[in-house]
Amino acid sequence: MNLHEYQARDLLKAAGIPLSDGDVAATPAEAEAIARRVGGTVVVKAQVHAGGRGKAGGVKLAGTPAEAAEHASQILGMTIKGLVVNKVLVVPAAEIATESYVGLILDRATQKPVFMVSDAGGIDIEEVAAKTPEKITRLAVDPRYGLLPHQALQLALALYRDWAQARAAIKIMRQLYQVFMANGCSLAEINPLVTTPDGSVLALDAKIVIDDNELDRRPDLAVLRDESAEEPSEVAARRANLTFIKLDGNVGCVVNGAGLAMATMDLVKYYGGDPANFLDIGGSSNPDKVVNALKIITADPRVKVILFNIFGGITRTDDVANGIVTATRQFTVNVPIVIRLTGTNEAAAFRILESVGMAAMSDMDAAVSKAVALAKAAA
Repeated sequence: MNLHEYQARDLLKAAGIPLSDGDVAATPAEAEAIARRVGGTVVVKAQVHAGGRGKAGGVKLAGTPAEAAEHASQILGMTIKGLVVNKVLVVPAAEIATESYVGLILDRATQKPVFMVSDAGGIDIEEVAAKTPEKITRLAVDPRYGLLPHQALQLALALYRDWAQARAAIKIMRQLYQVFMANGCSLAEINPLVTTPDGSVLALDAKIVIDDNELDRRPDLAVLRDESAEEPSEVAARRANLTFIKLDGNVGCVVNGAGLAMATMDLVKYYGGDPANFLDIGGSSNPDKVVNALKIITADPRVKVILFNIFGGITRTDDVANGIVTATRQFTVNVPIVIRLTGTNEAAAFRILESVGMAAMSDMDAAVSKAVALAKAAA
C-alpha cells in the first residue's frame, strides 16, 4: 500500500524526524489558509501515487497565500499518469545547501532491511544507481539487533563530513529504521534529506510503502489507503480477493498460482507478446472469481486476447470452465479467449466448454503461442 507524502510525513514526524511545517488541503481556500499560517514562500505539491509530479505541473512555488490558492486550483483535479489529484500538500519552501538521499528497502533475498544512502539526493535514486552506482552506500541491517551505532556512523559519514550534521543524520536514520520496522514497510525513504544554510538537517520529502500483509494486523494503517488514487482495476481485484497487477501489454492473463502466473508471463514474452496483467485467481474453486477476473480484464481496452492458463490441483478445472461460461453469458467478451486447462476434473471441464461451443487445450506452449498470435493479428 502506497502512502501519500502527507501521510508518510505524519509517520516520520511521530517518530521525531525533523520536517518542515505544513498541512494537506482539499480546496484552494484550505491551501490559502495553510499558506497564510505557514508564512513566506510555500510549495504546493500534488498528492498522487505517481512519479514525475514536478514535470507534470503538480509542484509549484507560491509567494503569497493568494498565489497558493491559485496554484491549488490548477493542481486539484488535474490528472498525472492517469490518476486524479484530490489533495495538495502545502509546505514552506526551504533554503537548501545540500541534498542527500536516505532510504530503507526490504531485501527479500536476505530477509533484511537494507539502507541505501547517497549524497546525490533530490533526483531519482534509480538514475543514480544506473549511472553512478559508486555514489550509493548500501548496508544490510540484522533485524535481531537493529541499526548498530557503528553502522549508523558509517552511513552518516557517507553523507556528511560535518560532525554536527553527521550526528543529526545518525538520529534520523535510527528514527527512520523504527518507522520502517514498526509499520511493516517494504520501502521508507527521504529524498531529499537536506542541509540548510544554518547547518540544520531536515527531511523535505517522504515516501513510504507498507506491505499489504501488515494491514490485517494494523487497521490503523489500513484506513490510510486511498483507493481513489489507485488503479481502478487493482481496487476491483482486491475487493474480489484476486491478486492483480496491471501491466502495459495486450495479452490478458488469468492464471492460478503466482509461480505459474510468472511462468505464463515469461512465456508470453518468449513468443513475442506482452502481458497485460498479472492475475492470480488463487487456489479457490469458486467460479465467481473467474467471472470477476474476466470483468476486470475486459475493462482494459488494450487487451486483444484473454489467455487462461489453469493447472488444476486444489483449483478444479471444471469450476473454472463454469466460471468462463457464466461470465460470457453475463456480459459480452469482444476479444478471443484462449483456454489451457489441465489437472483436476480436466475431462469434465473440456465437456463443459464444448457444450457451449468453446474449445480448450492442455498444452501450455500451444495455448500461449496461439494467444500471442491472435494479439498480434488484432494489434
